[in-house]
Amino acid sequence: MSAQAGGDIPTIFNPGGGRQRAPSVVVTEEGGVGVANGPFGHADSIGSQPESSGGGATATGGGDGVVTTSPATPASGGLAGKMKSCSTSVCSRSARKIYFGIWVTVCVTASWVGATHCIKYLYLGRPREPETDADPMLLPAGINEVNMTAIQPVHVYSVTYQAPFFTTWFVTNWTMLFFPLYYLTRLSNRRCESIFDILSESIRDFRDKGFTAVRFMTRCSLFCILWVGTNYMYIMSLRILPATDVMALFATNVSFVYLLSWVILHEQFVGIRIMAVIICDTGVALLAYMDGITGSPTLGGVVLATSAAAASAVYKVLFRKVVGDATYGQVALFFSLIGMLNAAFLWPLCLGLFLLGTETLHWETLPWPALLAASCLSLVANLLGNFSVALTYDLFITLGLITAVPVSAALDVVLYDASFEGMKLAGMILIAVGFFLVMFPDNWPDYITRLLRWSRRSRRGSQSSHRAPVMDYRTGYIRSHLRSPSGRVR
Repeated sequence: MSAQAGGDIPTIFNPGGGRQRAPSVVVTEEGGVGVANGPFGHADSIGSQPESSGGGATATGGGDGVVTTSPATPASGGLAGKMKSCSTSVCSRSARKIYFGIWVTVCVTASWVGATHCIKYLYLGRPREPETDADPMLLPAGINEVNMTAIQPVHVYSVTYQAPFFTTWFVTNWTMLFFPLYYLTRLSNRRCESIFDILSESIRDFRDKGFTAVRFMTRCSLFCILWVGTNYMYIMSLRILPATDVMALFATNVSFVYLLSWVILHEQFVGIRIMAVIICDTGVALLAYMDGITGSPTLGGVVLATSAAAASAVYKVLFRKVVGDATYGQVALFFSLIGMLNAAFLWPLCLGLFLLGTETLHWETLPWPALLAASCLSLVANLLGNFSVALTYDLFITLGLITAVPVSAALDVVLYDASFEGMKLAGMILIAVGFFLVMFPDNWPDYITRLLRWSRRSRRGSQSSHRAPVMDYRTGYIRSHLRSPSGRVR
């Protein structure tokens, strides 16, 4: 399924998720705070000069080094000015990225839920007609009775598809389309480029990072095994658990990404994220024991789904460690090679599992519509997860993992009459809480300090509206005296 190629964790206040060691919030002695990281911040320059009010003059430097003065342009006020400033803020670049981000979140959620439910549909039992359809069967009503009873044929439900590895192999083959789709996108922007020019450009980028041909193919084979293993455990868990449970468990991969980034990539230690990991683990434990231990396959399904989340985190962090900051061409080439290696070298394993009877599928009753729909939707989810960062912030891509859980729960209730209560509901809530806590920024206390100072300034501003400044000539400072109801200064 979807595995984003980046290793950094996008946060709520820093959707880009860049590895910046310097704090993104600068707190000054005067109480001003400047935030310039993401759509929820503003880039107020602390050292900028205040705007002149009224009809003063501003000094500008001439071309000959002579300082000339020009009258300042008065700030536009009134309704027209407010509408202009509102339209500027609504149509700004950050606002457009937020609009694209909402659209990307919706698309990631829809594709992720659709692919998972299509794979779950493959394992459902289907009605099979008996061989004697023409005439009813005649069975004796009793041993000593002569009359016969006509028995009409009934539908027999049987599971004719139990092939998780074949599903994984078939879905992974579609990743070969990454580079052709990337080429078509580049071709629409630059009409003079050929596919060999774009391919050589991507290969040159890998060569500049020190990759030889043998080393590059070895890395591709390693990531192909990780990719196939992650998807196999995810698809295998859908045989045991409902789709919503599997998706909720897979959403814990953000906590595994943080732990591995802290250990391998030496990311900054954040206490609230460690708390989030503990909360996610508690939610996983509740889901593991929601149906008991004795004779229940739930524990095995939870272990498979959680292992898929951990393997996805290993893939992301190792990709960041080995490849680093990859271009879109590198990502497209990498995924296409993963699909080609999967198609070329893993088909004997599919054939062997089928001949040994480990996996069951009947070609005449193979559910091709559901299998093709799952492959297409999985490809869309992976494309959005790796290429939509060109349009929006990483945060909105990651949010698609957790917003897919309630959408999938609604589908389970409507289609399968599922119920979410007790330990299952508590486990999903804890996983969602841990997910959002992991998304908190590294310097989240600074944002709380900023909020407290903003509320304090707002409170002081409301109180100062009833005061009038008066100069104390003995000390040289300005005092504020309360105004009387008549408007005189006391």
